[in-house]
Amino acid sequence: MSKRTIWKRMSSLALVLAVLFALVGTDTAPLVETASAVTQGDIDALKDDADALADEKSAIKSRLSELRNEKANMLERRVLLDQQIAVTEKEIANTENQIAGYQALLTQTALELEENQKEEEERYELFCERTRVMEENGTASYWAVLFNAEDFSDLLSRLADIQEVMDYDQSVLDNLREIRAEIEAKQAYQEELKTEAEAAKATLEATKADLSAQREEANALVAELESNVAEYSEQLAAVEEEEEAIQKEIVEKTNQLAAQMGWNATVGGYIWPVTTSRRITSPYGNRNTGIPGASTNHKGVDIGGVYYSSNVLATKAGIVITSAYSSSYGNYVVVSHGKGNTTLYAHMSSRSVSEGDVVDQGDVLGITGSTGISSGPHLHYEITENGSRVNPLDYLPGYIQAW
Repeated sequence: MSKRTIWKRMSSLALVLAVLFALVGTDTAPLVETASAVTQGDIDALKDDADALADEKSAIKSRLSELRNEKANMLERRVLLDQQIAVTEKEIANTENQIAGYQALLTQTALELEENQKEEEERYELFCERTRVMEENGTASYWAVLFNAEDFSDLLSRLADIQEVMDYDQSVLDNLREIRAEIEAKQAYQEELKTEAEAAKATLEATKADLSAQREEANALVAELESNVAEYSEQLAAVEEEEEAIQKEIVEKTNQLAAQMGWNATVGGYIWPVTTSRRITSPYGNRNTGIPGASTNHKGVDIGGVYYSSNVLATKAGIVITSAYSSSYGNYVVVSHGKGNTTLYAHMSSRSVSEGDVVDQGDVLGITGSTGISSGPHLHYEITENGSRVNPLDYLPGYIQAW
């Protein structure tokens, strides 16, 4: 074999080695995978939940429309309004979760795009470098390599080498096309996420406005009840009866619990049930309603200035014996602290404990609100000692008189 033939074979071999080097190079720089904390499936599940909430609210709204002008059903209307408010609050939480999900997906997609673009750039540079090496070796043209074959056997050998190079070149181009298609798909998905996130934000603002209107309607209904005692005397009497039945049940439950636990006495002092306000808007005992000839016997105290956002705290350690909703107290929780000793927290917008839960002093029981027979956000707070209600103000130092 002549020196010229050997040189050409070596040149061809160098070309193949350059290809193999390129192939190895691509394997050493894989696309970095990012952990996905949120998926599109999570967003879709939230949307399904939102649809279910919308259906539930629609059914409540339909029933409210039927009772709109029926004054004999004011208590039922109030219960339905509380249900509607609760569903709306769930819708708000759902939409906020959707928005958080969109933001997480946008962050994840941006990271993936960055990696795709980095990979595209690296592979394109690699392809260009391989082409430059071919040009430097005088083998930029496939046909030139073939036409310089010395004989048919040399031609077949060169053809096999070139076919391998051509296959690789095609795979590189195909890979670059795939990466480009993936980049464009992610960019389109990114724009879709941005659009949906903006729509969710608009929905959130509209739903918050709905919640405000619903709360106003519910509070106005109770204000009407309280300002027309004679007209709604039967319904107000039903509220009183329900509260007394609840108190009887509280005494029975705490006595049963005391027997089970072997409690003989109670220990420990009380703390304030909220930290955001010390304004007492309605005291314990007989109180004037502002209506001539009308007064009520208030079984606890009302703490105002708490709005719909204050944490309600267990004023002593104990065991939750009731966590429920009633037409009078709305969302309320009762904690037993020992034999004959309980505290009650009412009109909450939400409850965060269940019956049987053991709570320490200061644990969160729920969030303040205006459910049940309430005409504005406040916390109704009661203390029972030795089975009888007592004045909570005897245990709440530093209160501000606002009645």
